[in-house]
Amino acid sequence: MLGRILWSILALVLMTSASVMLWDRFAPRPAPPPMALDVDRIDHILIEKSERRLTAMSDGQVVMQVPVALGFAPKGDKVQEGDGKTPLGHFVIDRRNPNSAFHLSLGLNYPRPQDIARAKADGVDPGSDIFIHGQPNGIVGIALPGDWTAGCIAISNAQMAELWSVTPIGTSVEIRP
Repeated sequence: MLGRILWSILALVLMTSASVMLWDRFAPRPAPPPMALDVDRIDHILIEKSERRLTAMSDGQVVMQVPVALGFAPKGDKVQEGDGKTPLGHFVIDRRNPNSAFHLSLGLNYPRPQDIARAKADGVDPGSDIFIHGQPNGIVGIALPGDWTAGCIAISNAQMAELWSVTPIGTSVEIRP
């Protein structure tokens, strides 16, 4: 009897997982916005958490717009290490890591002095290492569904390769609720 219940639960979990993966793979996607002419570099990245969207711009023109995955608890601003939140505010790309645990990564200058001061006042660690990155190494051809990062912004590997190729250190990044 117990074995039958466990097999039923396992079958339900497998069917649910397969359904989520198929939905993520084949669900209708919104039409992409018109793209500007090819560019050599961008100067601003806008991340809208509520829309789960990253928009890359050059001289005010949209050159790329892609869906994102956020931290596993995306609502609100990052307060401390481990809270699963993606921070809000204005940042800059301050490092590029081609050897990341994820497919390429662009580092944000988080925590900023105000983040450190707030965390210190609250007696917590503000966290660190917030990146825009691709999928975990070893995952090829798919993007993990849902919000799964520890606070970073994740996009597909192909999108990350495009963004990486046009994003210099010093690029401004705005993360909105």
